[in-house]
Amino acid sequence: MLNVAIVGSGAIAPSHIEGYLQFPDRCKIVALCDIYPEKAEQKAKEFNLDVTMYDNYEKMLEREDIDLVSVCTPPYTHSEISINFLDAGKNVLVEKPMASSLEECDAMNEAAERNNKVLSVVSQNRFRTPMMKLKEVLDTKLMGPIVHAQVDSFWWRGHNYYDLWWRGTWEKEGGGCTLNHAVHHIDIFNWMNGMPKEVTAVMSNTSHDNAEVEDISVAICRYEDGSLAQITSSVVHHGEEQQLIFQGKNARVSSPWKVKASKSMENGFPEEDKELEAEIQNYYDQLDEVQYAGHAGQINDVLTALEQGTDVLIDGKQGRQTLELISAIYESANTGKTIKLPLNKDNLFYTREGTLNNATRYYEKNKVIENFTTNDITTGG
Repeated sequence: MLNVAIVGSGAIAPSHIEGYLQFPDRCKIVALCDIYPEKAEQKAKEFNLDVTMYDNYEKMLEREDIDLVSVCTPPYTHSEISINFLDAGKNVLVEKPMASSLEECDAMNEAAERNNKVLSVVSQNRFRTPMMKLKEVLDTKLMGPIVHAQVDSFWWRGHNYYDLWWRGTWEKEGGGCTLNHAVHHIDIFNWMNGMPKEVTAVMSNTSHDNAEVEDISVAICRYEDGSLAQITSSVVHHGEEQQLIFQGKNARVSSPWKVKASKSMENGFPEEDKELEAEIQNYYDQLDEVQYAGHAGQINDVLTALEQGTDVLIDGKQGRQTLELISAIYESANTGKTIKLPLNKDNLFYTREGTLNNATRYYEKNKVIENFTTNDITTGG
């Protein structure tokens, strides 16, 4: 039985609590922490948890009975909290984005390695049946080499979304929709297609004059083999119609699931390749559904790794790669230059200080509230 602590009891914390509660024979939540103790108390009451409450995570570091900590705090705090728990001998599951800078990611990974502890970064959408099945289909190479990928991370957030005290600033949130919303799809895209060699990007703030950060960005990625990908990150798209599309030389597959295949007629125009479409569709249909979806799926993965000594699906190195691509998008959009990957310590957006010194501030954040009265959120399609 693994004992679990949760730091931060805001909007995403219930997803962690519900996930852990699906495995009552394998783990037990023993502690909740929030700088607003009443929020932690409300969560404990809502989920009928018998836990110890804390208003400062540092008070939890000396507890020898805690095995795993979920870090559900604002992004700018992830690095410090995670490193301190890793150094205290605890395993860590940290919410996305992993940190505010690559420098912090590197420090977190170093802490995990020197303490021989698990560091996993939340990407709950990998643990959904459509994504798992799409990844397995791509691994068959039936589509042929991928020549173009399209990532539409379309979300919609109202103007008052950025009134919350830590949102909408480069210092506290670390960025806008590219970092804090598209991180889901950028992680999955990297997992499925690998890292590009260069990035060219633009970004803007079209609808949120109470935020310093972007509310839309568009990036073009180029791979060593010449293939291209486009990534659109947005919180201004009504309907939140999110998709990943992979165009191979032989066929197209996507999430939401769709398969189309073409072959050439004598004059070069396309005709449907029904045989290949059927082969890909039959393979897709035979793949298993995931047993645990979303946060529960990732929590199951972390618990299994701790119980059996196996690797987690999403470790700190993969979390860093996701932030590396996002950092390249920010550097390109802010400098007007094409950015080569991989990034190193000389890149402008490697450190938090570099980001703060070089990021465009579209507007001054002019309204600050401590908490919303409702915690209802959407977590993507």
